[in-house]
Amino acid sequence: MSGIKASGQKKLMLFTGRAHPDLAKEVADNLHVDLTPTSAYDFANGETFVRFLESVRGSDAFVIQSHTAPINQWIMEQLIMVDALKRASAKRITVVAPFFGYARQDKKHRGREPISARLMADLFKTAGADRLIAVDLHTAQIQGFFDGPVDHLFALDLLAHHFESRLDTSQVTVVAPDAGRVRVTERWSDRLGGVPMAIIHKKRDPDVANEVKVFDVVGEVEGRTCVVVDDMIDTGGTIVKAADALFDHGASRVVVAATHGVLSGPAVDRLKNSRVSEVVLTNTLPIPEEKQFDKLTVLSIAPLVARAINEVFSDGSVTSLFGGHS
Repeated sequence: MSGIKASGQKKLMLFTGRAHPDLAKEVADNLHVDLTPTSAYDFANGETFVRFLESVRGSDAFVIQSHTAPINQWIMEQLIMVDALKRASAKRITVVAPFFGYARQDKKHRGREPISARLMADLFKTAGADRLIAVDLHTAQIQGFFDGPVDHLFALDLLAHHFESRLDTSQVTVVAPDAGRVRVTERWSDRLGGVPMAIIHKKRDPDVANEVKVFDVVGEVEGRTCVVVDDMIDTGGTIVKAADALFDHGASRVVVAATHGVLSGPAVDRLKNSRVSEVVLTNTLPIPEEKQFDKLTVLSIAPLVARAINEVFSDGSVTSLFGGHS
């Protein structure tokens, strides 16, 4: 017989950068695999070095890194890891970014602005990524920025289940904090059995970052428990002003659900001192002890990420995890 017959066995290997090792370890535990030993450090001038301590040849490689602060350092580290895997002959490289950096810069609002989310996708493709996995992208069209498969995971079921077990859903109204969240809010409404929806009309100051002016509430909120749903909480300004607007319109209680806890600057103080009863986040981003507070509940996204990785590795269906939504 001419030639050599390969074993045909696929090999899943999981790699993590240094941004959020606790989440990576939890994903590895859910997959019943070990994280691949990696040497990573910074040179004196800030350059990053990465080397894998095991052979990765022919592997199905998954590189997990949450783009947390300092965000540019961790994005660069993940790009370098992808490049190292490509040059070490990994068979397929999947970038797992539970929080995908620069996702808010997904379009031009005014002239002479970048579309940085597209640049991010191009960088990962150029580095050697074959596939992306991300959780609750700021907008779904970012999937189209990457020239390859993108698995878009949703935290909705995880978050909704938490509230279903604690709230009387007959008294719940789901609230979109702005027009961009309406589609997500519709899905929340369906998931909670067709509860009413409300929308907060807000306007940003285009010249001041993170500055929001809340205008009005459209929908049935008087005497009801309002669940404000968003993809992320950054400085907390939007959420706190949304809660104030809801109470001004007669809401009896306000709770908040968001996937990504960026929690920059004054966010923790704002949320602690607000009239919001509970803030529920997932651990797509690390939430250090100094950013935790009594009203905060953090749910683990690791089982969902692990299931998605397993579906990709076994050539299953990631979409089936979300009832066909993508």
